[in-house]
Amino acid sequence: MTGPLILIVEDNPRNLKLVRDILGFAGYRTLEAQNAEDGLDLAGRHLPDLILMDVQLPGMDGDEALRRLRESARTRDIPVIALTAFAMQNDRDRLLAEGFQGYMVKPISVPDFADQVGQFIHAGAAGREP
Repeated sequence: MTGPLILIVEDNPRNLKLVRDILGFAGYRTLEAQNAEDGLDLAGRHLPDLILMDVQLPGMDGDEALRRLRESARTRDIPVIALTAFAMQNDRDRLLAEGFQGYMVKPISVPDFADQVGQFIHAGAAGREP
């Protein structure tokens, strides 16, 4: 398989499996972590094309994980998309202001999810938000 590599950082096993299965069916390769610490390790070792980061994680949250990714020269340019149940406009604005390149709301739309991720992949390659 040669599709883009996406790191999914999600602590809910059902959500993780759903996202992995949708992306795999669409031709993406995936890495998975159920906490931020493991996600940071995988990001540094594999340099994924995109990271889908749950914001509410046990231990280190997604905001802190993003800060650490940006501090590392190795991972600072990887696009990170917030994957969150926070659905208010001010939540979206806050997450984008913190440095996430995009924002996706859970529960995800199964029919649209892979296309939405594809838009972020293409926008990241072009250096802009979709």
